[in-house]
Amino acid sequence: MKNKRILFVLSLVITASLALAGFTAGENEDSYGYSIGDYAAEINLLNVDGNMVSYEDYPKAKGFIVIFTCNTCPYAVASEDRIIALDAEFKGKGYPVIAINPNNPEVQPDDTYELMQAKAKDKGFTFPYLYDKTNTVYAQYGATKTPHVYLLENTKKGRMVQYIGAIDDNVRTASAVKERFLANAVNELLAGKEVSVKETKAIGCSVKQ
Repeated sequence: MKNKRILFVLSLVITASLALAGFTAGENEDSYGYSIGDYAAEINLLNVDGNMVSYEDYPKAKGFIVIFTCNTCPYAVASEDRIIALDAEFKGKGYPVIAINPNNPEVQPDDTYELMQAKAKDKGFTFPYLYDKTNTVYAQYGATKTPHVYLLENTKKGRMVQYIGAIDDNVRTASAVKERFLANAVNELLAGKEVSVKETKAIGCSVKQ
């Protein structure tokens, strides 16, 4: 009985602590960061070409395909050609890809800035591949996986988050894809429609911090 009382008291303390921290029972690791309808803040991150990149560098953009990815995760590597294809498909229509590496190279040594540069050159990335030196942008978005996608639409009020989740329904095998969640969302916005599938589950490696 005494042990049960101790466990009960501990559970109350933990619950209270989580509540003070902004969490409630039943929330998961995706409970922080941007939600659909939120407005994304400006970024200013170092690209692999040595230049700083922000959204304001794209005055004609209708929005952005923001993808948190990295050098090392097998799921991210399996998505590289798809990300290149997405940039080719939508950049000219006003939705360029912006890739951001959320991993801390002190935790994942193969995700250093120099190795990011080598990756971008080797794969022929046509989009910015940004180094989040402060390790804060991924948390601001709420990204927990690589890859993890955020589709932003430029509006009068700001860059509205319109889709969050996976690129498609088969992160492992491109040839097996049946539903292109991200591409469908961009095409709906381009057609002046509301995004029909606003959120999917991002599947990939956990962000290394």
